[in-house]
Amino acid sequence: MKRIFAASAAIAIATCPAAAEMGPEAARATVAPFYKALNAQFAGDSADLIRQATAADWVSCRGNNLCNSRDEVIAGIAQRLKSVPDLKWEIKDVLVSGNQVTIRGEATGTPAGEFMGAPHSGKSFKVMSIDVHTLEGGKMVRSYHIEDWIGAVRQLTTN
Repeated sequence: MKRIFAASAAIAIATCPAAAEMGPEAARATVAPFYKALNAQFAGDSADLIRQATAADWVSCRGNNLCNSRDEVIAGIAQRLKSVPDLKWEIKDVLVSGNQVTIRGEATGTPAGEFMGAPHSGKSFKVMSIDVHTLEGGKMVRSYHIEDWIGAVRQLTTN
């Protein structure tokens, strides 16, 4: 079994030499504009930062077939930045496998009003995210993501 996996990995690397050469720092630099766009500090530049990091046909998926286009994501992020005016998203860990980059991130913020059904309390949240990005030509072409928004709501509503 190990031999089959190793052979498959070698074939994948041979067919995608640029990805095979990408280390964690290069991967971080490639996706960094996207994560910068998620921060309230850069809300005015958010759309341009997302366009910088993604291909025109990039999709972001929160489920196997629940994907949004780049323009839909830009609109959604703009809304999230309005509802959490101090939102900060940080890259915590980077893992590279071929042309896929997995990011463990952390988001913190204090909603300005009701947030995902939680009444405004003035409390802050801290949640973890896991994103798997497929890169081609130095751009993100597809992303799968999961965030612990239920945990955020729990933090906002418990004493």
